Amino acid sequence: MYSRDELKDVINRAILNLSFDDETPRLFEPVKYILSTGGKRIRPVMVLMACNMFSDKIDHAIFPAVSLEIFHNFTLVHDDIMDNAEVRRNAPSVHSKWNLNQAILSGDVMAFMANECLSQAPAALFPAIFRIYNRIAVEVCKGQQLDMDFEKINWVSIDDYLRMVELKTSVLIAGGMKIGALLGGAGDKDADSVYAFGRNLGLAFQVQDDILDTWGNPALFGKKRGGDIVANKKTLLMIKALELSSGETLKRIQKLISGKNGDIDPDTKVNEIISIFEELGVREFAETRANEFITRAYESLDNLSVDASRKKEMITLASSMTGRNR
Repeated sequence: MYSRDELKDVINRAILNLSFDDETPRLFEPVKYILSTGGKRIRPVMVLMACNMFSDKIDHAIFPAVSLEIFHNFTLVHDDIMDNAEVRRNAPSVHSKWNLNQAILSGDVMAFMANECLSQAPAALFPAIFRIYNRIAVEVCKGQQLDMDFEKINWVSIDDYLRMVELKTSVLIAGGMKIGALLGGAGDKDADSVYAFGRNLGLAFQVQDDILDTWGNPALFGKKRGGDIVANKKTLLMIKALELSSGETLKRIQKLISGKNGDIDPDTKVNEIISIFEELGVREFAETRANEFITRAYESLDNLSVDASRKKEMITLASSMTGRNR
């Protein structure tokens, strides 16, 4: 069995050895940049880890795993444009370092690079894997659309929010892991259990990401604190706060997120919203929901028909992502 660090090294070497067209170097400079700015490589590592649970051979899964990493980074390039985010992983975002048009075009080419990497999967498995990958791509776009839609409406339910998270974040983790499991020889039942594990882990990961965006250390988190608040995003924290608040507290939240704040600067807005969150106890609510998803994820992992020893690395990775040991 491979360790997480070993699999991350495999992915990093494969990315380092990607070939780029010399005819238009400016097109690929941002691609090289975003792929070299770090990131934990969680998604491709989980593809290989899922494969490794069912097979000792992973070579045939390396480039399909890399395709998921390239696709993920492509979405980040475009998400940063839509969110007007100037920083990604403690470095300038692509559109900040170059310009909007360059970021859009370089992001576009990454989508096709991902397809090329995916096409190196074994021919017999490629049709099934491509259908999963294509569904992931469509659902991620649907999730981003819902995320943008939610910024323009006053009320979003918790169920609607979690569906958006499932589409925007969870399906990439879950679908990638299902691809890895199929590449490892898993049957349909096990592949579905792997998907369920990834889905619930992704939901937990995003809820905790919401918490970190509000209370995390920017030096460790890689983004400025309170970015979701400034962008008026309907996170689980904000949705629950609106649900729990009333009277003057509700009016204050509505004024802060309405865009009619007069001379209130972003830092003041963030600090005031966080103060309200703490008064209402929404952090504890979000942490409870995250723990529920983690429990469900582990239940799905228990259902796999492989020896417990082959699940250890996956459990270790899940624990590091969620901060909760098995």
